[in-house]
Amino acid sequence: MISLSAARVAIVHDWLVTPGGSELVLEELLAVFPGADVFTMIDQRSAASRSGGGALASARITTSWMQHIPAIERNYRSWLPIMPLALRSLDVSAYDIVISNSHAVAKGIRTHSRQLHVCYCLSPMRYAWDLKAQYLREAGLERGVKGALAGTMLEAMRRWDLANTPGVDAFATLSRYIAERIERAYGRPAVVIYPPVDTEFFTPGSRSVRGVHGELFTPATPSVRREESSFYVTASRFVPYKRVDMIATAFRSVADRRLVIIGDGPDAGKVRAAAGPNVELVGRLSREEVRSYLRRARAFVFAAEEDFGVAPVEAQACGTPVIAFGRGGVTETVRGLDSAAPTGVFYAEQTAAALAAAVRRFEELSPEISGAACRENSLRFRSEIFRANFRSFVEREIQKA
Repeated sequence: MISLSAARVAIVHDWLVTPGGSELVLEELLAVFPGADVFTMIDQRSAASRSGGGALASARITTSWMQHIPAIERNYRSWLPIMPLALRSLDVSAYDIVISNSHAVAKGIRTHSRQLHVCYCLSPMRYAWDLKAQYLREAGLERGVKGALAGTMLEAMRRWDLANTPGVDAFATLSRYIAERIERAYGRPAVVIYPPVDTEFFTPGSRSVRGVHGELFTPATPSVRREESSFYVTASRFVPYKRVDMIATAFRSVADRRLVIIGDGPDAGKVRAAAGPNVELVGRLSREEVRSYLRRARAFVFAAEEDFGVAPVEAQACGTPVIAFGRGGVTETVRGLDSAAPTGVFYAEQTAAALAAAVRRFEELSPEISGAACRENSLRFRSEIFRANFRSFVEREIQKA
């Protein structure tokens, strides 16, 4: 039997380019297994990211031959169909435990019978399963012979993905929503371990929040109460599925309330065109600036159907309620009005009209949603809980091996 305390651990990660949710998970996995080595297709992080501290900054990282492709950091997604070949160049045979942190190809890493391979599956490979059209569009391969060839290759990747699933001894994932997708795609169960959210950074700060039973979170300095706040806020990359333009359109029907939109991206033109005079676009901001807006906002507005959705949890950690489209992982992280201690309002249709109606309903019910309840709910997703749950998951799988 493998001894966890003495085991050599390899963590396989798809790619390291820009910081995101999967990189936050990688940092936490390195905190659980501080001696682990990291294997990835490419490591094209900026100098600032490499020197930013944290476990990843000091980790031993091995890359595939894709690392040496010119300008790979700008078009790495276009190379997705050959990543299974590059994955074969990563040799993890000397390790006792292999952990794949995967939303693309990492879970297809080759292992042998004396190893335990557990996968934290952020999603079945979306580009092969349900975002094929989006991938082809982003890669400029929608039409012509190249598009037909790319489509064929993505179909081959789906078959490859399914064929390599038996190499995973056990799956964990970030929400019940994705666990259901894993079951549909691979016919395998997955343990739900919610990903970590930085609730030590995202805090109510100086704003007063009153608890479920009337108790007051006393601020260090005076601040505007949520009921008196003059604006709503959303923060997102401007890509189609985030529906930021729809959020802007919805606030045309709520003209007496201001909306602040944080972010940028390919859909920036659509978002600007949809924004009325009560909508302010402030662009990309630092984490500190985002936190400041979240602390002061009346509510955080969310329109995507996400696998988990970190931003709504960050808002709640700041004591701010959420108005969200009621599908996807957000239904597991926000407590609706049917809860004894609600933290937000859901709307059933992904339309501007439905969102505007939800904002008006929130205005009517706002006093019933406690800032303290939002904060308390967010603490279910703090880092130490993720670490303890993931370590227990691996220990259970060792016992089964």
